Amino acid sequence: MGLVPWYDGRDGMYGWIWRHLPGSTWVKAVISLALVVAVVYVLFQYVFPWAEPLLPFNDVTVDNQ
Repeated sequence: MGLVPWYDGRDGMYGWIWRHLPGSTWVKAVISLALVVAVVYVLFQYVFPWAEPLLPFNDVTVDNQ
């Protein structure tokens, strides 16, 4: 039994990524930061512009009175 009641011995996706990164703790931290920056870049440059026309942000229900 772990320190928290929902812990069942698995450490999840982030633990799996951390274990599979090469190098020491500092190298893993730098690689992790680079991965986060890359994901944010891809989201803002490609995914969000692609998805924006599909989202109903301009469908308002309040009339100008």
